[in-house]
Amino acid sequence: MNYPSSTIRSEARVPDLSYKGFLKRNLGSRFLSFLAGVFSFLCVLPLIAVLAYVLIKGISTINVDFFTQLPPPPGGQGGGVGNAILGSIVVTTIAALIAIPIGVGGGIYLAEYSTGRVFSQFIRFGTNVLAGVPSIIAGVFIYGVIVSTRILFGHTFSAIAGGTALSVLMLPTVVKTTDEGLKLVSNDLRRAAYGVGASRFVTISQITLPKAFTPIATGVVLSIARAAGETAPLIFTALFSPFWPNGIFDPIATLSVLIYNFSAQPYDLQNQLAWSASFLLVVFIFALNLLARWFGRMANK
Repeated sequence: MNYPSSTIRSEARVPDLSYKGFLKRNLGSRFLSFLAGVFSFLCVLPLIAVLAYVLIKGISTINVDFFTQLPPPPGGQGGGVGNAILGSIVVTTIAALIAIPIGVGGGIYLAEYSTGRVFSQFIRFGTNVLAGVPSIIAGVFIYGVIVSTRILFGHTFSAIAGGTALSVLMLPTVVKTTDEGLKLVSNDLRRAAYGVGASRFVTISQITLPKAFTPIATGVVLSIARAAGETAPLIFTALFSPFWPNGIFDPIATLSVLIYNFSAQPYDLQNQLAWSASFLLVVFIFALNLLARWFGRMANK
């Protein structure tokens, strides 16, 4: 067999397979590897820049009052964003209470009951489309259905309307992760359960669902992280309140809308609170993503 001259040892006439860094192909490979590393770093550079900038701008006013006080009036001193923190928790909890049962139920149907026919294909296609719908469209939709019609006991802007809008955004993630999580469960477990006389309901509730708990929980956490950072739907539904929450049927403050409102005001203190609220929101979403990664690692074990 004839070998290129660069791969042949001169004395023994055998292929020389040792790595030669000066060869053109190896230089090209190293250059492309370096280029791929640079582009990979550029992908996460915006995240690093955002985290660093928000940290520098927002950390200075983080103190006890920031978490426990109401926002100051225009031109005032001190204060915090306690009502917005509480409001974000309330709205996100409402969204989770609506989206998780419906999303998990839809995922169970797709994975365990559907036969792959037209209806299930329609549900999967609709879920994928819903995942790409802009968040402001969800806000306008809930505004038209709940806020403008005053269907909730005559109330307009409210925490429950905001939570409903966010639940629309959470649904696709919960449905898809539940569907995919249940598909990962081995069919042998199902057959074993059916073999000992278990019904389909018992098999799903006591075998497959507990087995798929980790990926489902990962999807739920990721959907909550997305909902917590949304602003546009809440402007149309929950609006804003400078006071403590007065119930789920009244306007309520949230961190994202507070950031939107305070960043546009001509007062330094409000601008600083907006930066600090941004820092808090980023840390919250970052923590949820870490939690999702922890669930993911648990699933792979």
